[in-house]
Amino acid sequence: MSEYLADDAKRYLRETGASHDAIHEEMAAHADEHGFPIIGPDAGGLLRSLAAATNAERIFEFGSGFGYSAYWFFQGMGAEGEIVLTEIDADELELGREFLEGAGLADRATFEHGDALEVAEGYEGPFDVVLIDHQKDRYAEAFELIRDELPVGGVVVADNIMRGAVDYRDILPHLESGEALPDDENTTGIADYLETVRADEDFHTIVLPVGSGLAVTTRERRGTSERSE
Repeated sequence: MSEYLADDAKRYLRETGASHDAIHEEMAAHADEHGFPIIGPDAGGLLRSLAAATNAERIFEFGSGFGYSAYWFFQGMGAEGEIVLTEIDADELELGREFLEGAGLADRATFEHGDALEVAEGYEGPFDVVLIDHQKDRYAEAFELIRDELPVGGVVVADNIMRGAVDYRDILPHLESGEALPDDENTTGIADYLETVRADEDFHTIVLPVGSGLAVTTRERRGTSERSE
């Protein structure tokens, strides 16, 4: 839920929005206990809707933690849909495997331990939806790596665009008038990502004040200068 809404609006959206099932409740409890950031049910509900709207068959995640976002995606996918989860922390990835096994979904997931960008280099598309939620200073690199693997109508979702690792108010003057960014790799990384996706003529990007802020970037056409042959 956006922190910028009035309290009554937050309550209204909370009551009418997505909610946790039993497995997500367990995941959220783990996150609370260990101080692990998760996207929350509002952003999660959007991921579910995007998976359903794109009729997603394959999804790739740059940064999966213990599978919280992947479980939201699975809820919007058909019975044959598959997700590639990537995570640098082996313990978190194994916990994600356990959660998805409990949900009966582990056989439709590929669990990749290691650097997400290095993992992605070993995969070929198409991917209907891609989630970028790893190191903020590498968001733009992840987009450039995966962009040609998305079909027309495919979607890239990037988390923490407004808050969490960054504060959007540190980026706004740069976007408005070109002012210098703070000397912070997360802030410069998110700003670079937004400039990269917004400059790509084959994609359309909107930023939604959901959760910690999501950038939703949709491929509208297949460009004439594709990097993949």
